[in-house]
Amino acid sequence: MTTPAPLTFAALDLDAVAAAEGIVAVFLDEDGKLDQGARRVNRLTRGALERFAASEAFGKLAAGEARSLAYPTGLAAEAVVVVKLNRRPGVAAARKAGVEVAKAAGGKAVLALAGAIKGVADIALGIALRGYDYTEMKSGEPAEEAGAVTLMVTKPEAAEAEAEAAGVAACAEGVFFTRDLVNAPANKLTTTAFAERLVELSELGVEVEVLDEDQLAELGMGGLLAVGQGSVSPSKVVVLQWNGGASDTPPFALVGKGVVFDSGGISIKPGAGMEEMTMDMGGAGTVAGVMKTLARRGAQANVVGLVGLVENMPDGAAYRPGDVITTMKGDTVEIINTDAEGRMVLADVLWYAQERFHPAGMVDLATLTGAMMIALGGENAGVFCNEDALCGAFLKAAEAEGEGAWRMPLGEGYAKLLKSRVADVKHVGGRPAGAITAAEFLHRFVQDGVPWMHIDIAGVAWNTSAETTYAPKGATGWGVLALDRLVRDRYES
Repeated sequence: MTTPAPLTFAALDLDAVAAAEGIVAVFLDEDGKLDQGARRVNRLTRGALERFAASEAFGKLAAGEARSLAYPTGLAAEAVVVVKLNRRPGVAAARKAGVEVAKAAGGKAVLALAGAIKGVADIALGIALRGYDYTEMKSGEPAEEAGAVTLMVTKPEAAEAEAEAAGVAACAEGVFFTRDLVNAPANKLTTTAFAERLVELSELGVEVEVLDEDQLAELGMGGLLAVGQGSVSPSKVVVLQWNGGASDTPPFALVGKGVVFDSGGISIKPGAGMEEMTMDMGGAGTVAGVMKTLARRGAQANVVGLVGLVENMPDGAAYRPGDVITTMKGDTVEIINTDAEGRMVLADVLWYAQERFHPAGMVDLATLTGAMMIALGGENAGVFCNEDALCGAFLKAAEAEGEGAWRMPLGEGYAKLLKSRVADVKHVGGRPAGAITAAEFLHRFVQDGVPWMHIDIAGVAWNTSAETTYAPKGATGWGVLALDRLVRDRYES
């Protein structure tokens, strides 16, 4: 698994600047004024920093942007990264500044002279998140470990600095875990391999339980089992419990779609782009990352994560359009298109989560519909919710973490589009409002009185056309930060 760079906060030590290897980062206010650390760098480089601060190039930089001065005289470092950032930056600007430092460093060690800047933890998180690179499948020499990141600050409080570093590390590890899972190819991350990686979270204090096909059949999970019956990879449900809150407090539930590869089944997808369907377990990957973050930071909350792991393949045993499937709830479902498999997986796992855990609230995440990508592109996830308070809390958390999310409607008019002639319901309502009717299908499996939110992450979990602010091409790890913040803000004791 990919590990974030080691992170340390330390007191400002000007005598260590000259000998620091890798990258030295300095932060200049918009007026180009040099703080204590920058003045030491300027003196060592014989005024180079001061000259750059007065240049037209520096003046054109936006907040959070940076330029590198390569092989500076008087320093052992390969470059000085000059970042334009005021003393009290917003979260987005501070993280963007960290991203710029990480991109310039390229995995080398970083000494960041942050001085008295507020929000140093956000700079650190930006550095950590953008330092990710998926190399697990590449042959040859093992990838070098990322260089250590040291942020020097003035008058640090030791306990506060240590807590901030630990919190940043927990978030970064959770995001990296999600990215590694989503980036992994389906022949390596089978349903069994995925479950084994989740079992490893028990080392952090997470209670892990793996339900096999016999147990799922006994529970009546006909929807989930139907999706996986055309694959040699056995279907599973993995239950992850983090019990950090009071024993009498019901847990908050996270449910993830874990289709490790989606061929579309009998309703097979076009060949172009099918190789990217290794990412159709993105919802389960996000749940896994959140659970790792909660455990690493010792969250004082009870949270249960449940993921349905299947592979959707076409063979003689595969389920078909026109089949009628009985779910754990007992509802019969007419199958219209076997490529709409994720909602069948989630329906059973959502019902199981409620029957077993009686959660205080429940969120499901899935790369569910192409319609969501058409509606919102890669900027926002689609959020569907039956309770304004839960939705508002999540949207606030997502905004605070810079993870785009947009509320979408639910309604009886959309649910009527799922009326079936031969069964209780059909699972596809046609092309119009496709993401909404998918959400309404899931809504059917939410019990009365349970606060529930469905997040369609089809457009935000994966991006191979371009890098995002915090990630290279491929898996983004979207949602780990926002859901961790939601737990902190709403469910921690």
